[in-house]
Amino acid sequence: MLIIRKDALARRLILAAVVAISIARSCAPAFAAPAEIYKVTSSLPVGGEGGWDYVTLNSAGTLLYITRATHTMIVSVPGGKPVADIAHLLQAHGVALVPTAGRGFISDGKDGSVTVFDLTTGSVLGKVAAAPDADAIIYDSASNRVIVFCGDAHRMIAIAPDVDLSRGVPAASIDLGGSPEYAVADGRGKVFVNIADHDEVAVVDSHLMKVVARWRVDPGKRPTALAIDRATHRLFIGCRNRILVILDAGNGKVVATFPIGGGVDATAFYNRLIFASCFDGTLTIVREVAPDEFDIAQTVATAPGARTMVVDSHTGTVYMPTADLSPAPPVTVGNPHPRARPIPGTFRILVVTATAAARPQ
Repeated sequence: MLIIRKDALARRLILAAVVAISIARSCAPAFAAPAEIYKVTSSLPVGGEGGWDYVTLNSAGTLLYITRATHTMIVSVPGGKPVADIAHLLQAHGVALVPTAGRGFISDGKDGSVTVFDLTTGSVLGKVAAAPDADAIIYDSASNRVIVFCGDAHRMIAIAPDVDLSRGVPAASIDLGGSPEYAVADGRGKVFVNIADHDEVAVVDSHLMKVVARWRVDPGKRPTALAIDRATHRLFIGCRNRILVILDAGNGKVVATFPIGGGVDATAFYNRLIFASCFDGTLTIVREVAPDEFDIAQTVATAPGARTMVVDSHTGTVYMPTADLSPAPPVTVGNPHPRARPIPGTFRILVVTATAAARPQ
């Protein structure tokens, strides 16, 4: 009879277990880190004076329209070569393009107006009166109107693309009851507007030019950036308290929230991905798994100041204006919120491109 002492048996069992674990580990695949779905791949050195605000890309993905305070640059991509410069603006904020009318529209906050230019030549055609702090501007295909949002005046102003520039009168104007930041249209007659000072989204019927609903964005505070998935009717709202709020555009229900960086100024949607660009040099990407299911896909390190962006609807490439920044001046009574200033000649466009891992599975 074979007799094995208990302590020897235990040692043999432990040794066998260790060997089994080692074999299993050697056969198992290595733990995969989260896939890098986007990365900064290049920078287009545009240069020039002034800060910047919104950036717009034409439908062909070949021209960027970049507001630079007192002028608006038109830059070719992918080369980054300036092809035109629209001057004599006081405080340019945004650009809306209407190819069917052959016209572009630039909001001018200090002038309280919208400058109209020719899409082929870049030449200025005239102006349309708006209201103080004319800022975000979009085109709503359902009502066939260019719509400008005037923060200080609390107004939404609609302009016909073929407006008679000899008169320069808008088609309609309504009071939003608060300070608008950015807006999106669903293409079916609804325009959704961030009302920053009330922490809400106003829903506007663009045919009736009437506010039909108001939805809270809690726990988000000071909603600034806004994008939409028209297929699932979800709104993506970047808030200044470092929260991305995802809202059901049918009933106003908050379906998800995610942490983002500081100083968000733009959100975008492309290929089931939501992007939030922030002044602190981060680009947060959230993946849409289902209409009410989302997860964080990646946070890309960009550059300080890269707070606005546009995404090419053909390729998913993200273009982000930025520049080297000087230190912000000290706080004073007259300037309680001083901003860092861009260093002349350093203005550039970061190019953030999708990797193979960004493709739908």
